[in-house]
Amino acid sequence: MNLGTLRSPELSGRAPVLAVPLGATEQHGPHLPLDTDTTIATELSRQLAKRVPGIVVAPPIPYGSSGEHADFDGTLSIGQHALRTVLIELVRSADRFTGTVLVNGHGGNHHPLTDAVRQLRTEGRQVLAWSPTGPADDSHAGHTETSVMLHLRPHHVALDRAVPGATAPLPELINRLRTDGVKAISPNGILGDPTRATAAVGELAIERWTADLTHAVSTWLAHPPAG
Repeated sequence: MNLGTLRSPELSGRAPVLAVPLGATEQHGPHLPLDTDTTIATELSRQLAKRVPGIVVAPPIPYGSSGEHADFDGTLSIGQHALRTVLIELVRSADRFTGTVLVNGHGGNHHPLTDAVRQLRTEGRQVLAWSPTGPADDSHAGHTETSVMLHLRPHHVALDRAVPGATAPLPELINRLRTDGVKAISPNGILGDPTRATAAVGELAIERWTADLTHAVSTWLAHPPAG
């Protein structure tokens, strides 16, 4: 079910689980759209709702903590503090739902997301955060994300503009990335190599992430963590 298309009385007397796609609006190299992370998080939430009964998918949060991409045109960021506050207040407002799953599509959201979940659980709220995983040397607009977008929205991928970016593992880059931003590490904004991306690889990635998300949510529903 899609929350945005429902009418309020349709939820009366029901207590579904709310899945909130959490994305970003930020550069993804010269070949991918700015809403890549939001698109992926939304699709994974939609796939989750197909597999787990009682899931309602909320409209996505399309802005996140993207300050590391600020040197590129089109990037919009609300920062870590604001994102943490948004997530806390949003989940607090969802008390009529059985619980809330925050499906995160952007790595830069990790710290405020983790802090928000910690605070919400101390308040006794049932909330789960989940993020997809991938190779350490392919963390942004590289082979995996490009393949996924070729599978989901091929008409928005300019594959002829795809070129390799910085391909060192993210742990080797993370400190400078945090202090100097992505552009200091990769002038084209890519962390990885998208040049051999395919829709078939993207479909497999979506299937793998969906299976992992479904397992995480099913386990959480069966054994919700204590506050």
